[in-house]
Amino acid sequence: MADREKPINTFEDLELWQLCRVLRKEIYKVTKIFPESEKYTLVPQIQRAAISSTANIAEGFGRYHYQENIQFCRQARGSLFEIIDHLITSYDENYIDEDKFRELKELSYRCIKVLNGYIASLRNRKATQ
Repeated sequence: MADREKPINTFEDLELWQLCRVLRKEIYKVTKIFPESEKYTLVPQIQRAAISSTANIAEGFGRYHYQENIQFCRQARGSLFEIIDHLITSYDENYIDEDKFRELKELSYRCIKVLNGYIASLRNRKATQ
């Protein structure tokens, strides 16, 4: 059975949530090397956005109606774009090098692409109800 054919019983089974979890873990890893001066500014901002991406996907999954799930997914998408902006700041301030910046930015856009596909599938399921 291919990965995509596995039953989805919880939000943890979603490829989307798993991908965003990887991003969240990478964000936490990279922010450990940020300067002390960012301890109360950029670090918590980017970490909160990373947490928000997975948390909103999880919360949406737990909602009864497709439209509610879609709304939480839109919030997750906003958080993913916020992460990209924070990565740009991190790169501009030389907290991360170009390779790490590109890697995390590409992962963020991959999360957005998968999220957009998930939203489309929710809309389709809603329409066929």
